[in-house]
Amino acid sequence: MSKTITVLGLGYIGLPTALLFAKAGHMVKGVDINKRVVDSLNKGHIHLEENGLPELFKDAKNNFSATTTVGSSDVFLIAVPTPLEKSIHVSDLTYVKSAAEMIFPHLKRGNLVILESTVTPGASEKLVIPILEKSGLVAGEFLYAHCPERAIPGKTLEEMVNNDRIIGGFNNESTLVAKNLYISYVKGKIHTVDVKTAEFAKLIENTYRDVNIALANELAQIAETAGIDVWKAIALANKHPRVNIHSPGPGVGGHCIAVDPWFLTENSSKWGIIQLAREINDAMPNHVLQLVRSLLAGVKDPVITIFGVAYKGNVDDTRETPALKFIKLAENEGFVVKCYDPHIKQFEYPILPLDQAVEGSDCIIIITDHDEFKKINPANLCMRRRNVLDTRNLLDHSLWTKCGFEVKILGTGTKR
Repeated sequence: MSKTITVLGLGYIGLPTALLFAKAGHMVKGVDINKRVVDSLNKGHIHLEENGLPELFKDAKNNFSATTTVGSSDVFLIAVPTPLEKSIHVSDLTYVKSAAEMIFPHLKRGNLVILESTVTPGASEKLVIPILEKSGLVAGEFLYAHCPERAIPGKTLEEMVNNDRIIGGFNNESTLVAKNLYISYVKGKIHTVDVKTAEFAKLIENTYRDVNIALANELAQIAETAGIDVWKAIALANKHPRVNIHSPGPGVGGHCIAVDPWFLTENSSKWGIIQLAREINDAMPNHVLQLVRSLLAGVKDPVITIFGVAYKGNVDDTRETPALKFIKLAENEGFVVKCYDPHIKQFEYPILPLDQAVEGSDCIIIITDHDEFKKINPANLCMRRRNVLDTRNLLDHSLWTKCGFEVKILGTGTKR
């Protein structure tokens, strides 16, 4: 049965979610406080880069509109950011609170409120529901569920449709109504639990990945000291049926993996492994800078070029990117830093065309694993010195070596 749905937040999760519901036949109003985003969408222009999103927008546009204000609706879905207060490692739920404040004046008996934004365990019970109850209704008179998103940039639509989903309902009716709504486009299995378990499970997922990456990064540093290729060693270890070690890299970015572990530990003193993993991953830009120093020892007034400031390959998302910390550390040590990224238009530092980014440079540092970097012909790069540090094990190293480059790979004990 078709419903009217209001989606608050039209970012990397909110917009795809809104369009999927619209394509499924629901009448969807997308709400965002950024008028530029709203105007752009109403003119038929998408402000995000994501595979399949332009096609989905065309299919869904007759059932979708954007606005800056909230009105009456059968369903209200909150998909706003939940950033981290970095200096104190505490979640900032300001946007979630603001969304709930926007909803409650319009809340009617039987309406469903869904929280997709990632929050700390207990946030629904202690923060969101009390704001919604300012409507004069109590939870149960309006329905409530937490359905945390499960999607990765670059594959957002594929994963939103095909991944299993968790629905944590305030009561059985909330769970059932939410489940019936999501099955209009979700093909994966839907698992139903209580609200707090759903909040906790979401945080576990990304904390697991963060800890796994930290192990890979520590193994990479040990391998460098021991003169071992960690990439080969991990590939061999992963042939064991119960081993699945992730890849090392220059650090962890994105809104989820670098943030969610702190949400999990916010109200607990039991966080030893989780905090250690965060520290290891946050320190990887420092380690990458050490490798650059070794490549450019004795070079006066060194100039380096960053390939990729997005936090992961083939996306336009720079949230929590390790590139930013690396750049600031390098500048503090006197390096001149230039950046090239074919996916990024706006960043804290200028994004240059390829030829300008490498001109006069002493070293290229691969921070992001964009596919475009594999297609670059190193013979055509006009640099002062021909060095490359590959933190993602991305390039055809034999080709770069043949073109006169000294190649260093994160997690290996030798240069090539």
